[in-house]
Amino acid sequence: MPSFRVIIPVGRLRPDVAPTQVEPAAAAAVAELTTVEATSVDIVSREARLTVRFTADGAHDALRVAEHAVAAVGALAQTGDWRLTERVGGRWFRRA
Repeated sequence: MPSFRVIIPVGRLRPDVAPTQVEPAAAAAVAELTTVEATSVDIVSREARLTVRFTADGAHDALRVAEHAVAAVGALAQTGDWRLTERVGGRWFRRA
């Protein structure tokens, strides 16, 4: 089954939201729809980026999963322009 990842820039947290809540919430949202392979939070160019890697049957299904994760994170924090990538061979290709 193909592997995808959604990468979500995370900004200011909503009131009463702890930073430790964001990554588990994104993973839980993805887990409602498919298998979570990995999660991480990285700082790139002074910006927090949350990545959730997951499996999906194809790009259409992966887009639905990614949008669900972005909505879950958006309930906790401001989000920036997110992207969806698919692993093909040893490389990642943008799908949304």
